[in-house]
Order: sequence, then C-alpha cells, then structure tokens
Amino acid sequence: MNSCKLTDFGLCVKTELLRRGREQKWLEKKITENTGLYIDSSYLSKIFTGQRNAPKVVQAIRDILDLPEIA
Repeated sequence: MNSCKLTDFGLCVKTELLRRGREQKWLEKKITENTGLYIDSSYLSKIFTGQRNAPKVVQAIRDILDLPEIA
C-alpha cells in the first residue's frame, strides 16, 4: 500500500478544509479542544492515509466538520 495516498475519509476532510478556507492546524486545535487529546500533523496524516485507526479522533473530525458517516 502506498502510504502517501489519502483514504476516502482523508480526501473528504482535506476537501472540506479547503472549502471552508481552513488549515489543518485549525482542525488539530479543534480536535484537541473537543477530545483533550494532543493531535499533531503527523498523527492526522497517519489517519488520513489509513496507517492509523483512531475512532475517537475520526468521530471528533466528523463532528467538527459536520461530515456524514459514509465520508
């Protein structure tokens, strides 16, 4: 598996951030505020490429960006 390729979820998140004019750093801060977990760009990158499974973080992203479950 190519570790640089975004999953459908990762692509959806990146697209939504662009649509809103927000940077990933903003999302990292919001996730930390919502979950109490420290999140950095490396960790998010692993989630977006499918190298890491983090249901709590994924759910926080869905809530923050109001993404449907199928994304």
